[in-house]
Amino acid sequence: MTKPLSLYELNSLVAETISTVMPNEYWVEAELSELREVRGNCYLELVEKDRLSNTPIARASAKCWRSSWMLVRAAFERVTRQHLCAGMKVMLKVYADFHPAYGFSWIVTDINPEYTLGDMARKRQEIIDRLKTEGVFDMQHELSVPMFARRVAVVSSGGAAGYGDFCDQLSSNEHGYTFDICLFEAVMQGEAVEQSVIAALNRIYDRIESFDVVVIIRGGGATSDLSGFDTLALAENVANFPLPVITGIGHDRDESVLDMVANTRVKTPTAAAAFLIDNLAATERRIDVARDAITDNIGRRMEQERTRLTHLSSAIPVLFSVVKTRHESVLYRLSAALKNAASNIIVSQNHRIVTMADSLRNVLSQRLTGERHRLDMLAQRTSAVDPHRLLARGYSLTLHNGRTVCDPSALQPGDRLVTLVEKGRIDSVVETAGKDKEK
Repeated sequence: MTKPLSLYELNSLVAETISTVMPNEYWVEAELSELREVRGNCYLELVEKDRLSNTPIARASAKCWRSSWMLVRAAFERVTRQHLCAGMKVMLKVYADFHPAYGFSWIVTDINPEYTLGDMARKRQEIIDRLKTEGVFDMQHELSVPMFARRVAVVSSGGAAGYGDFCDQLSSNEHGYTFDICLFEAVMQGEAVEQSVIAALNRIYDRIESFDVVVIIRGGGATSDLSGFDTLALAENVANFPLPVITGIGHDRDESVLDMVANTRVKTPTAAAAFLIDNLAATERRIDVARDAITDNIGRRMEQERTRLTHLSSAIPVLFSVVKTRHESVLYRLSAALKNAASNIIVSQNHRIVTMADSLRNVLSQRLTGERHRLDMLAQRTSAVDPHRLLARGYSLTLHNGRTVCDPSALQPGDRLVTLVEKGRIDSVVETAGKDKEK
């Protein structure tokens, strides 16, 4: 039986084999899934994903020693203006290394920044194409910054120098304008930028009636740390935001996707403040121009009206004379017509009165004749029933208390009676009530 190898001996054999079989350096394309620096050395985790399913099909660990890392990183950031970070596509120059104590790893000696730059440009263009396909790329550009934009929602890091410069610029403007500034703090560098800024925009949206514009500013950070502003989700949020968004997150040569979709892009936070001040100044100038134009128009109109009044005042006597003559003629015609109408009415009414008087006399005469005949008839009837005529014929009339006695049983003893006859009256007293006894 062959003598077994120790682990160290086996690993040393592998190391010797690798150094013999793979003595060269190789350029390799991969995606960074993790990157960390420890005591100046950089430790990387590499991954390759399937193009269709995006599933990892290869993984490897890599290291870049401190002596190389300082140079490689500086060169990369100078060209790409970005930090190396997870999710970035890179082209690395590596050689194989197997250490008996630490195992296998790829040792990085160089990084090709042009490859990453091209990949970043491709990703950025994909985001831009996606936004244009969705129809939101130019939505912010269709909004107008309000003429009196004074209520400002600021998305920034509270302790950033850029935010302080922004506030100082607004508060000390030469025009004396006042601004209402409300800070919505967010992370403005690193991998947390996207979610942090989106969260700040959501908080602003909840109070949207309180603001005129949104300002996203970043100051004091490295120009190579703008990757967080080149994401689809953040660009979509800003593009769809209902208030105009002003960005001041970059420098002269940097333009992020966020800058492209924003309503207004300026270089720095102080430039954003200057933009707001200039907007109010332009509004004030427009007001001054409008005021002067209104004053001039009113002056010209008043002069025109004065001239018109003068002309009218000079024409009034002539016009009054013409109108007076015309109305006097009308009044004369109306007066004559009124007299004729009154005369006709009087004649007509007089004739009606005469006719009514004649008719009334005839009616009264007939009525009087009829009433006389009726009185005569009543007189005859009255004469026929006159009591004196009955008394003259031998009848008598007995009265009790002024009333004719018809029923002796209605009398009481002691009742006084008066009996009328033709030649006088007989007074008597009832002695016994009854039909035949009477005194």
